[in-house]
Amino acid sequence: MILAVLFSNSEGNILVERFHGVPSEERLHWRSFLVKLGADNLKGAKNEELFVASHKSVYIVYTVLGDVCIYVVGKDDYDELALSEVIFVITSAVKDVCGKPPTERLFLDKYGRICLCLDEIVWKGMLENTDKDRIRRLIRLKPPTDV
Repeated sequence: MILAVLFSNSEGNILVERFHGVPSEERLHWRSFLVKLGADNLKGAKNEELFVASHKSVYIVYTVLGDVCIYVVGKDDYDELALSEVIFVITSAVKDVCGKPPTERLFLDKYGRICLCLDEIVWKGMLENTDKDRIRRLIRLKPPTDV
C-alpha cells in the first residue's frame, strides 16, 4: 500500500499531502520525519535524482523537482522499486501540468490540476494510472467518450 504522497517546498513547508491508511495521530510524525529527511539529504540534489530510505518496515523514495520536494511512502508490495515507478509517474505528471520543473509559485498556480493528477495516479493507496495520456484525459473533468 502507498501510505503517503507528500510535496514540500525547499524550506520544508507542506504544499500537498495525501495519506492512505495512516492514523491521524501518526501523520504529524510522518510530516516532520519526511521534511527532516529531505532537509538532510536533498540539498544540492539534481532534479529527479532518487533517494531511498526505510523506517519502521516502510520504504520511502524521495526526490527534488525544481523547487519542490516529493516523498512517496509505501509498505508491503510497494517496496523501493515499486515506489520509484510511482514517483516517476508523479514527476512526469507534474512536469506535464507545469510545462517544466516547477518553481514553488508555478506549483501553487497549478495546484488544482496537480491534485487531480495525484488522485488519478494514486487511488486509495494503490497505483491506479501510469499512462500520461490517460491521466491527461481523466483530469479534463469531462466524461470519457467511446470512440
